[in-house]
Amino acid sequence: MKFYINTLGCEKNTVDSEGVAGILTRAGHQMAESPEQADVILVNTCCFINDAKEQSIDAIFEMAQLKRKDALLAVSGCLSQRYSKQLLKQMPEVDLFLGVNDYEKLPEILAGYRKGQRQAYAGDCGTAYAEMGQRWRTEEAAYTASVKIAEGCDNVCSYCIIPFIRGRYRSRRMENVVEEIEQLAREGCREVVLIAQDVTNYGVDLYGEYRLPELLRKVCRIEGIHWVRLLYCYEERITDELIRVMAQEPKICHYIDIPLQHCNDRILQEMNRKSTEASIKETIAKLRKAIPDIHIRTTLIAGLPGETKADFAQLERFVRTQKFERLGVFPYSREEGTLAASMKGQVREQTKQKRRDELMALQCSISLEHNRKKIGQVLEVLVEAEDGDGSYAGRTRYDAPDIDNAVLFTSERELIPGEFVFVRITDAFDYDLIGEEVEAPYEPAE
Repeated sequence: MKFYINTLGCEKNTVDSEGVAGILTRAGHQMAESPEQADVILVNTCCFINDAKEQSIDAIFEMAQLKRKDALLAVSGCLSQRYSKQLLKQMPEVDLFLGVNDYEKLPEILAGYRKGQRQAYAGDCGTAYAEMGQRWRTEEAAYTASVKIAEGCDNVCSYCIIPFIRGRYRSRRMENVVEEIEQLAREGCREVVLIAQDVTNYGVDLYGEYRLPELLRKVCRIEGIHWVRLLYCYEERITDELIRVMAQEPKICHYIDIPLQHCNDRILQEMNRKSTEASIKETIAKLRKAIPDIHIRTTLIAGLPGETKADFAQLERFVRTQKFERLGVFPYSREEGTLAASMKGQVREQTKQKRRDELMALQCSISLEHNRKKIGQVLEVLVEAEDGDGSYAGRTRYDAPDIDNAVLFTSERELIPGEFVFVRITDAFDYDLIGEEVEAPYEPAE
């Protein structure tokens, strides 16, 4: 049987899809090159915000149009976990719905499936991290990989549905994380991105204490891994020990993603966040002092219920003074089942979007300011694509894959994706850098 997987949403979904592909491959099935060739099409969905729901639904209908009449259409992931019963009634085009915890059952389900027998599964999240075995990954992207170190979330932010979908926080055993990365390194992976809803919470449920610094030191000892990156860190759990490890280990990218969401103390409290404006500024100052070239990425929410003009003006001043190297802003999305959905003072959609646009316009000028400071510098760049005529695209250790800035550069020799080169920056735009390859000014750490 041939299968095709269409993945939407975050990197955690990508990791799940690669895990599913591994499960199906080990069961004797084969990956199809297109949905039209597949006997089974799986759409791995997201429903973090309303836009993600709409994209997932559009993708389901698109796959329904492309699939053969005798093929099976399955839907998995967050949208299916949350709405499987409703979708079973509303989407007759779909044969099978799976939650986020049912992937191991898939080979058995497919073996026993009978055409016309529509089914929905949405299993319990459980209390332990569920291993999926070796992932199936494309050779084109073998040089970089996201690795989940935990599942679920205990933070229960008032605007977020993730704990209700993915369950309580469940750390993955340290030896399993290390073993997977060692296998990835043997397959040619050079960059690993450690991901979880909150990587800074790693270990407390398994070992009774935060163990992210220890895990990082073990990962940095793995031969072949060149860059190690963190997504996502909660401000209140960025300890002095974590900062010290990031500063001491040369493989750890001087890049950190801290989803702050706001700076106003009242709004943060309404969000059920533990941070305050003072604690945020203190943590940022510690990071910048210990790691002078640290690039901090954050996300903000504009228009949470009750956010006043004064609250937003405070957030705007915060962005202007903190000058984050990387920043994204989302208009608040009202998600049913969350505490924020029933709050008073819901902000108009037009106002939320306007505030989002104003912050992003401000960030555009800040990003350009940061980029111009890099002109003349020589930066290590991971090659990702060839654009022809000796032109290439890549990114620095300060940029996460598929999220951040790119470096567009030229080289007099032929390069391949996954190769590390050194580039002298000659020009800068709002979000991208321009440069040319030069000889290595130093020996890269391995």
